[in-house]
Amino acid sequence: MKVSVFTSVLLALLTLISCNSEPTLQKYFVENTEKKDFIAVDVSSSILNLEQTKLSAEQKEAVNSFDKMNILAFKANGTNQAEYDAERKKLTAILKNPKYQELMKFGSGKDGASISYVGSDENISEFVVFANRKENGFAVVRVLGKNMNPNNIMTLMSVLQKSKIDMKQLEPLQQLIK
Repeated sequence: MKVSVFTSVLLALLTLISCNSEPTLQKYFVENTEKKDFIAVDVSSSILNLEQTKLSAEQKEAVNSFDKMNILAFKANGTNQAEYDAERKKLTAILKNPKYQELMKFGSGKDGASISYVGSDENISEFVVFANRKENGFAVVRVLGKNMNPNNIMTLMSVLQKSKIDMKQLEPLQQLIK
C-alpha cells in the first residue's frame, strides 16, 4: 500500500513538472506559424549545397554541427503596428529567460538585433538571432545543431560565403522584403 501511494504521488509530481506553461521560443514558433502576418520557413542543411570533398576537416566539422534553421518573420504594415508591438514584446520576454545567453546586441530597443545561444560555450544546441525594425517587422532565426561552438559558427559563416545556396528554400521570405 505504501509503495502505491508513493508511486501515485511521484507520478503526480512528474506530471505537474512536465506541464510547464512557461512560454518558449519553440511554442512561439508553433503558435504563430499559420497566422496571417507571419512567414515561417524551415531550412535544412542541404540549402548550403556544398561539395563535401572540397571542405577541410574543420569546415566539415562546422557543417556537420549544423542541422537546420527555423525562421519566423512578422511583416509590419500601417494596419498592424499594435500587433507588431505586442508580438515583439512577447519575443523579447521569451529571450530574457536565462536559458538564452545573449552574445551581442546591436542598435536600440525598438530597432536592432540580438544574438543569443542555448547551451554551454563549447556545446551549443541553438543560436537565436532576433532582428526588428518598426517599419518592416521582425524576424527570429533559430539555428539548431549538435555540439556547435563559436569557432564552428565562424567557420560556417566563411563556408556560407563560398556555398551555392539553394534559394528555393527561401522563397517565402521574399514576401517580407517586398
